[in-house]
Amino acid sequence: MSFRRQALHPVSDPPAAHRVSVLVHDGMAPFELGIVTEVFGLARPELDVAWWYELSVVAERAGTPLGSIGGLRLSAEHGLERLASSDTVIVPAWPPDREASPAVLAAVRAAHAGGARLVSICSGAFLLAQAGVLDGRTVATHWRYADALAQRFRRLRVNSDVLYVDCGDVVTSAGSAAGIDACLHVVRNDHGSAVANVVARRLVIAPHRDGGQAQFIERPVGAADADDLLREAMEWALAHLGEPIRVEDLARRAFMSPRTFTRRFAQATGTSPLRWLIEQRVAASLALLESTTHPVDHVGTLVGFTHTATYRHHFARIMRTSPSAYRRAFRERRRSA
Repeated sequence: MSFRRQALHPVSDPPAAHRVSVLVHDGMAPFELGIVTEVFGLARPELDVAWWYELSVVAERAGTPLGSIGGLRLSAEHGLERLASSDTVIVPAWPPDREASPAVLAAVRAAHAGGARLVSICSGAFLLAQAGVLDGRTVATHWRYADALAQRFRRLRVNSDVLYVDCGDVVTSAGSAAGIDACLHVVRNDHGSAVANVVARRLVIAPHRDGGQAQFIERPVGAADADDLLREAMEWALAHLGEPIRVEDLARRAFMSPRTFTRRFAQATGTSPLRWLIEQRVAASLALLESTTHPVDHVGTLVGFTHTATYRHHFARIMRTSPSAYRRAFRERRRSA
């Protein structure tokens, strides 16, 4: 299930911008706020999109000076009333042991009830859980806080192994950097993979990391040289996705035996070479589904799947929908915009 913006505004009167509000608090971590600002706060006139995001910084009381980790002080221009007119509300890291005020919780609940999509980064899930909007859902948070979140809020299920979880109207993400993946996922849902890839390039990060990717990866000390060789093999694979690629081919590019390559790959990425390759092929197919009229079976062939059934199976596993349904949903979003 994915968020549908047209549920918020009539198709006949689309807004000029999608209103995003980020909720800040005293003692916040600036990094998470920076993620939201970078993805949603910058104008991107170079993109061929009918609308973009309008970012507002919101605090419980507008204009009240707020401190942050590292000594930075700022004040928010808007108070909680701004949430009522927001299309998306983002909660960066929230202190796990801090009780939110009744006013904050009521504003978050009201925004969600009014159709706003909610997004949490890292421990921001604790505030959403206090508001009760995570009840009955599977959610993500930083692996360090997963047990505490699960023990305190028994009505939700915590998946401590993934980068983010998309429940459609609520997106929860893991530790700080996973917030970047979650925000790009939101852009991808709203505008498609081609636009999300452009934003990722501006940020100089990988264009797509599936939400199911592992949070925590054990990395051996002194693996820099091996990482360079792995990176070269991965870059080669990305340039040849439409061709047959075996683990032996990747290993040869990295000057390793297949067994060593598989072990080093798992240490560096948290997944296997074949699983990674499948995910990259599915990710590459998104732009083709969005921008071409190729039949689904031909799209699968272009990104390296030899059988249509295999492509459909892996697409459904990763994207939680079918290629045809994804294409229809994307075109519906474009029409509504």
